[in-house]
Amino acid sequence: MSYVHYLALSVKLALITIAVAGCSLPELKIPRVHKITVQQGNLITQEMVDQLKPGMTRSQVAYIMGEPIFQSTFRENRWDYVYTLNVPGFYEREMRMSLYFENDALAYFTGDLSPSQTAEESDDEALEEDGAPAASSEAASG
Repeated sequence: MSYVHYLALSVKLALITIAVAGCSLPELKIPRVHKITVQQGNLITQEMVDQLKPGMTRSQVAYIMGEPIFQSTFRENRWDYVYTLNVPGFYEREMRMSLYFENDALAYFTGDLSPSQTAEESDDEALEEDGAPAASSEAASG
């Protein structure tokens, strides 16, 4: 036999040995591609939405919600907030809020969150204490 045949036979025996040894290993860990969590946009929480009241100025709204990512030059009276969270293979979420202004004051807002029950109760308590009507959450959620 020639040198090339011995080399080919040796490579075949080495591969067979590795394959058989690989079967007997209890656990073979193969490295995987690392996938990162991606957050984009403005974080929108229930607490933030509960603080929004009709009649707030743009600066008051920006203090609570942050500056919006999308401000259209054609719709100056509308601020759009979008938040996306993507955990690859486990979780994906998108939240949206649109706030509408009239005469530089918050008129109403729409989106995935609305004022919670506790926010409505605190408005009712303010009405009872002051005797003046409080901002209704129905008008706020549009």
